[in-house]
Amino acid sequence: MIPGHTGPMGYAVHRAGDRFTTTTDWLSSAHSFSFGDHYDPGNTHHGVLLVHNDETLRPGEGFATHPHRETEIVTWVRSGSLVHQDSRGNNGIVYPGLAQRMSAGSGIEHSERNDTWTSADGLRVEGAGAVDVDYVQMWVMPDEFGLDPGYDQADVSEQLAAGGLIPIASGDPRLDSAIRIANRSATLWVARLSRGQRVAIPGGRFVHLYVTDGAMRLDGRLITAGDAVRGTDVGGELLVGDSAETAEVLVWVMSITLGE
Repeated sequence: MIPGHTGPMGYAVHRAGDRFTTTTDWLSSAHSFSFGDHYDPGNTHHGVLLVHNDETLRPGEGFATHPHRETEIVTWVRSGSLVHQDSRGNNGIVYPGLAQRMSAGSGIEHSERNDTWTSADGLRVEGAGAVDVDYVQMWVMPDEFGLDPGYDQADVSEQLAAGGLIPIASGDPRLDSAIRIANRSATLWVARLSRGQRVAIPGGRFVHLYVTDGAMRLDGRLITAGDAVRGTDVGGELLVGDSAETAEVLVWVMSITLGE
């Protein structure tokens, strides 16, 4: 099991350096949970969050067409851009500030590459495929199996600039999120915090918090890029920005776990 440091409010901090890692000449990937060749029976998921990979792809590299089933896949690019194409005819480029979801459902094939990209009006997207792309990819279990595959994306840059936690992916019918996922119990929030700016963690039975950039404090404890916090029955704790530059955090809030 990945070592964690128990906090006073029902959560544990998991440091960046304790993650499983996969490294090749074209990919670097840090896994918060068991993934691929890395398996730990005590660290397979949190709530309905199955996969949480922080990855870097070199220019001109990526994942060739491959299949997925029965998974909600949410991708959040930190820097650079990622080109998506799938067997349902969806294609596009994912960049910082744009949330993307692919519902694998009964079965879909897709590719993800750090490639050049030409927009629908024939203009080449500047910088695409020329620099490393850093992104976080997260897999969530759907409520039902056998659903039709689907795809969605939304640019939330303006909402993020306004401050506060923004619900970017959710199946909760009570929330109006930027993109929808096929799990009513799960919501992904994101915030960008300047130094001293604060937000309260939404309440939930299962909470997974991940710092993508910069540093912040949770109940006074410093957490930095790559650190994660896993909590049960938490909510209301304050996150406070503690970077000279803007810090960013992704927060999953879930009301059930696997098997419920």
